[in-house]
Amino acid sequence: MNPKSPIHAEPRQNKGHLIVDATVAPSDIKYPTDLDLLNDAREKSEQLIDLLYVPEKGKVKPRTYRQKARKDYLTASKQRKKRKKTIRQALRKQLGYVRRNLKTIEKLLNEKNGRAFPLAHKYQKMYWVIQEVYRQQQGMYDDKTHKTADRIVSISQPYVRPIVRGKSGREVEFGAKISVSVVNGYSYLDKVSWDSYNEGKDLISQIESFKVRFGHYPEWVSADKIYGTRENRAFMNQHNINYSGVALGRRPKELTQERKELEAERKKKAKQRSQVEGVFGTGKRKYDLDLIKAKTKETSESWIGMAECPAIDGCIW
Repeated sequence: MNPKSPIHAEPRQNKGHLIVDATVAPSDIKYPTDLDLLNDAREKSEQLIDLLYVPEKGKVKPRTYRQKARKDYLTASKQRKKRKKTIRQALRKQLGYVRRNLKTIEKLLNEKNGRAFPLAHKYQKMYWVIQEVYRQQQGMYDDKTHKTADRIVSISQPYVRPIVRGKSGREVEFGAKISVSVVNGYSYLDKVSWDSYNEGKDLISQIESFKVRFGHYPEWVSADKIYGTRENRAFMNQHNINYSGVALGRRPKELTQERKELEAERKKKAKQRSQVEGVFGTGKRKYDLDLIKAKTKETSESWIGMAECPAIDGCIW
């Protein structure tokens, strides 16, 4: 909202009120610690070895040390207060077991050279994911950090990413980030992303989608502070759209009657932003949007779409 723009100087073609916001739809996965993830990778790599090994006379099954590896994992994971040194030692051991298993799998695959790939697609995917998990965990162990690009937090659902929310009790959530717009009681699912991103960058595309749906730009846009970037404000000023956020710059000491009316309307529209919070609240409390139990990326997105639909009067995706 630009106080210098002629808000009421001429008839406006803009109509309607667009409310936008974003949230996370967490997936039903175990809270991912590095030690648990490596233990899961080790157990699944042992499963692949069992599938690839064919008993033959005079051929010894490759060793996996699974009993010793399991014991090492339980010794560390059952401690109530885990010291950094203890966790690091446990990670080093599990990395060694996974590395050994991957070499064994590669050797078994080489023995079947020239034949059709011996693993079904399900296990091929598992093998590729285990390799990437090992690469990420080894890199973080070497660099003594807990951050890496496109971090995998679940072997069965490798598309899930950690999304930092910074909210009390849930600083990090693991699932899909969704952008929703609400117009006249109908919610529109504008974007579903499994990667963390700044939802403020969605506003311009959401306004353009509003124009495609209704044939004109909205008169008002209600959104959180994160949407009030200079780029977004410039776009809204260019198309004569009022923004419910506080204007940038110093507030004038004396307001004209026109500015007072506009400010009162702005506060009213800002309060109406709670409608989109109601969409999220109803979806998470009543339709399991707070715990997506689907096991694939496609079915998870379908779950999210259906959970958003009955939240208020309707939903369009």
